[in-house]
Order: sequence, then C-alpha cells, then structure tokens
Amino acid sequence: MRQWFISLAFAALCSIGWWFALLPPREVQAASPIPVFAYYYIWYDPTSWNRAKSDYPLLGRYSSDDRAVMQQHIQWAKQVGITGFIVSWKSTPTLNRRLEQLADLAESEEFHLAIIYQGLDFERRPLPAERVASDLAAFCERWSGRNVFNNLYGKPLIIWSGTWEFTVDEVRLVRKRIGNCALLLASERNVTGYERLATLVDGNAYYWSSVDPESYPDYLGKLRALSDAVHAHGGLWIAPAAPGFDARLIGGTRVVDRKDGETLQRQLAAAFASAPDAIGLISWNEFSENTHIEPSLQYGDQALRVLASVLGTSPPTLPELGSEPLAPTGPSYGLPLLGLAATLVLGSIVFLVLRIHRVTTHPGNRADASPTISFDRSHLGEP
Repeated sequence: MRQWFISLAFAALCSIGWWFALLPPREVQAASPIPVFAYYYIWYDPTSWNRAKSDYPLLGRYSSDDRAVMQQHIQWAKQVGITGFIVSWKSTPTLNRRLEQLADLAESEEFHLAIIYQGLDFERRPLPAERVASDLAAFCERWSGRNVFNNLYGKPLIIWSGTWEFTVDEVRLVRKRIGNCALLLASERNVTGYERLATLVDGNAYYWSSVDPESYPDYLGKLRALSDAVHAHGGLWIAPAAPGFDARLIGGTRVVDRKDGETLQRQLAAAFASAPDAIGLISWNEFSENTHIEPSLQYGDQALRVLASVLGTSPPTLPELGSEPLAPTGPSYGLPLLGLAATLVLGSIVFLVLRIHRVTTHPGNRADASPTISFDRSHLGEP
C-alpha cells in the first residue's frame, strides 16, 4: 500500500512539473492594472530654454532644481492617471542631486519612479561600458532600497537607452556588475536587436518618439512583434506612445503633427493593443523634440485631456493664461530678471548716445559687423 502511494505521488508531481513546463517563462511579475509612465527629464537649467525650443511650459522656463515645479509635475501627472515617471539619468553631481529631490517628492506623493539610463553621449556615441556599469552599480547602492523605486516590481526598473550601440560582451559586463539589484531593460528598436540581448536583460522599452501612424506600414504589427518576443523570454514590455514630434531645431527633418490630440489617441490605442506590461508616454517634458505632454503655451493641456479621456480620469484645472507663461516658482528669479532688464535698457541708452556722438564726430566711420556666435555643444545641459 505504501509503495502504491509513493508511486502515485511521484506520478502526480511529474504531471505538475510537465504542466508548469508548458507555461510561458514569465520571470518578471507584471503589475495590474497596466501602469502608465511618462519619460521625465531633469536636465533643465534656466539657460536650456534659450536653445532649440519652439514651445515653453506654462510653469515658465524653469530649472530642474525647482522643488515647486517638480511637485506640480507630480500632482498633475497623478491627477490624470499617470503611475510614475521614467527619469532620464546618468551619474553626475547635478543629476544625482535632482534625482534625490525628485525621489523625496515622489515618495511623499506615493508616486513611482523608474530610470532610463542615458547610455549615449550628446553626439549619440556610446559611453564606455565601464562607465555604464559604475553608474548603475552606484544607483543600486544609493537608491535601490527606496520604496519609490521598488514598490511596483519589488526592485528598481532601469531602461538602458542606446543598447543597440553596445556589444553583447559589454552588456554582459554591466549585467554582471549590477546582478539582480534591478530589472534591466534594453531599448532595442526591433525583434532582431532584442533577441541579441534577450538572455541578459529583463525586457525591452522602445522609445519610438517619431512614428507617424498615418504613414508607417503595419505600425501596430511592429509593436506586437516586439511584445511577443519579449514575453516569450519572460520579460517586461513597455510600449511607446507620443503626442507628436518635431525636432527640426536640433537638426531633424521629421514632423509628426499632433492633430489636436488625435495622434496621441491613436498611439495610445496601439500601445494598449500590443499587450504591454506598461505604457511609456513620450514624454512629460522633452521640449527640444516637441513630444511634451506637460501643459505648455502652444498646446495648453490638450495632451492631458486626451490622456484623461483614455484612462477615465479628470484633467487638472489650469489657471487662465494669456500669451505669457506663469511666473517661475523659484525664489531667486524675479529680482535678477528685473535687474537684467534695467541694465539692458540703461546700456542701450548709453550705447545710443555714444554712437550718435561717434557718427557726428566721425561721419566716415561705419559700425563693425556683429561677431559670430557659436554654441559649444559640450556645455549644454541636455545630453
């Protein structure tokens, strides 16, 4: 009798094992309902707005050091149904300081954060793999224990931007360095690229900011193919959705019209139809590529109203505005700006008086040509 029981138990265990073997290898537990993240940039200084911008925030030309601006962003995002921000980051003193501040504010608002690590430099060249490994190891040491990063998936989620520029050995080096302290997602743009790294990463997040649903053949098919490939390896799939695109001021040529919110609505529909584990909205505040959904002078809260209608929430109530943005919230902006304006006016008057005097006394002289002004790209805050 005992031998019969043991044989029966063994057969049952084998059957259970066989049944589990048929299940898809979902190693990463997805959250439910589907989280909606927005890519968020903390690279802004007041001077950042002087370069390559055709639209500006309703909150003014802010600095990413401004706590009040960060808090307002979080509150607007939460109200419209956004789960958290995917924060653009690499380890620098400035970005570390700003990420720490954002983490404090997000934690107090019960808002989630993830990271997109900027693996390419300003010229779109890959950073040394050792630098990537060192930065991500430092992130794990400093922030992996904070609830704001690990409440959703049990550990921080890190997207590695630009993985297509790194070799398999370089990705393996980084993976080995950080171990299992975080979920590490690739940012590959097609199935072939993802399959190359599938055994080393925990999923894929496609930052497809410039797609035009009107003109791209089988747009949804491409998203579904990536989703299927990622899920076949048990990974997380973060599907992209953007309101439009225009990067002409930074050298691009492609323009995707917002069509009064229709573009965002169509892209959200496609993203949700691709069986995502999360949505990655591109973006909260990338103003150089004009993918921002943050309330702005040109578009107001159009994108947030579309998002609210899709998610079944309410858009935030914004103040009535004319053609000017809200005053910057930082305590030190007002007086310096007034002083600068007064200095410019006074300087212009002095210059005009001297010029009249010069022309009167030296009628043959002509003004010198204006000097050529050039930008040193390495000094810009945006990577």
